[in-house]
Amino acid sequence: MNKWIGGFLVTAGAVSAPDLAWAVDSYRYLHVTPETPWYIFLFLLPIVVSPFILMAILYWYFAWHKSAVRDNKEKE
Repeated sequence: MNKWIGGFLVTAGAVSAPDLAWAVDSYRYLHVTPETPWYIFLFLLPIVVSPFILMAILYWYFAWHKSAVRDNKEKE
């Protein structure tokens, strides 16, 4: 039974050690400057705005389509 506990502790230590090393060194290569929020903003802007653009295009398309169908029914 003690072999199992010892093996578990060694395995847990070996698995968690690289995570701690990555956590300590994660900011070494991350250069945060005053421009960084702008880069994040410009990256997220198309993601936020694109559904509204798609919604406007689809609204325009289906509004035009329904008016064309209505005009065809009036002609008959």
